[in-house]
Amino acid sequence: MEKISTALAGAEILKLADSLGADPYGMKYYVLVILKTGPHPADNKDTVAALFKGHMENIGRLVKDGKLAVAGPMAQNDRNWRGIFILNVPTVEEVRALLQTDPSISGGLLEADCFRWYGSAALPLYLPYHDKLQEKKM
Repeated sequence: MEKISTALAGAEILKLADSLGADPYGMKYYVLVILKTGPHPADNKDTVAALFKGHMENIGRLVKDGKLAVAGPMAQNDRNWRGIFILNVPTVEEVRALLQTDPSISGGLLEADCFRWYGSAALPLYLPYHDKLQEKKM
């Protein structure tokens, strides 16, 4: 009986790995984006607020579409790095196109450096847990 349950569990794991695009190591490629201060920082607070509102709405859309696995700001640093994204997208070219839908990037408030990154295929599975922990929506 134990062999049957182990086989079923193994089959479920293989199905999950396949659904997540995992390789035999349980890994896959993503695109890591480093967001930096852009070439056109806005001086007007209303403009900055509008661009960041659009930035947050774009993040929500990318999560809903299953494209964004991780996003968050960085602490102040001497490189002008502002935040990161890890996108569940196979190519840097596709990510660059998606980033142009972000008003803070297309408006020049932020700019993005993109890199292929190899990480756990299970990374996107944490998002529903984050939603449960979150007391306030950003």
